[in-house]
Amino acid sequence: VDLPSDIGINGMNPSPTVALANGVQMPLLGLGTWPMDNDATASAVKTAVSNGYRLFDTAESYGNEAGVGEGLRRTGIRRDEVFITSKFNKEWHGGGGVAQAFEASAKRLGVEYIDLFLIHWPDPAQDRYVEAFIGLEALLREGKVRSIGTSNFKPKHLQRLFDAGLTPHVNQIQLDPEHVRSDIQALHRTKRIITGAYSPLGRGGAFLSRPAVSEAAVRHSKTPSQVVLRWLTQQCIAAVSKSADPRRQLENLDIFDFELTAEEMLRISALDTGGPARLDPDEYAH
Repeated sequence: VDLPSDIGINGMNPSPTVALANGVQMPLLGLGTWPMDNDATASAVKTAVSNGYRLFDTAESYGNEAGVGEGLRRTGIRRDEVFITSKFNKEWHGGGGVAQAFEASAKRLGVEYIDLFLIHWPDPAQDRYVEAFIGLEALLREGKVRSIGTSNFKPKHLQRLFDAGLTPHVNQIQLDPEHVRSDIQALHRTKRIITGAYSPLGRGGAFLSRPAVSEAAVRHSKTPSQVVLRWLTQQCIAAVSKSADPRRQLENLDIFDFELTAEEMLRISALDTGGPARLDPDEYAH
């Protein structure tokens, strides 16, 4: 993938990072926490830290920000050694709502700052996401967040931001081998936006058994899931995958000791169905 020369991958196992447009280093692979409750999240986060994870993805709507904070506190890890992503709901779009959303999330997490704060859904019917992003920029200037972005934004939603002179550091979207989202990825590269991928392994995705994935897994002595996560991170796409199982956590992170060939990458990308995301951001929001 062609990226600007100052946006690249840094580091080695277990958690390489990618530089956002403002220079902040974001781990390429992280732990997703939806739909775990606070107790399950705290346990999973504690285990994940010991397994080498440094990126933890949560959201107001998940109802488990407190669990992320508790899990991190149980490990004793320094705050500056982890990267916390959270997202806020549509009720906070516009005006001073984003500042309120931050204060509430930070309190639940038990932190003074959030590494990446995202607008969870654009909610174009409400049409206040441009104002919400202006609120994010204010938080960034105040040092309350280290980077800002969007989630589930389509190209037309991003264009509204661009027209207002605004550009997110990250746009997190549903992305997997059957939903490659080539149009939005191309736009991201043009605007120096890092793509974030949620549900990278689908929901029991049939693509894990397709020859493009399974044959690459055999060649590299890896599992199909590891191949898909490597396909993503090899493109500088930051993926978050949920697992409370210690063995699976380790497996998902053990993907940086091999590299897929150009042909293997193309074969996996060719699994794209061109279908829409599971939830349409023009119609769904919370």
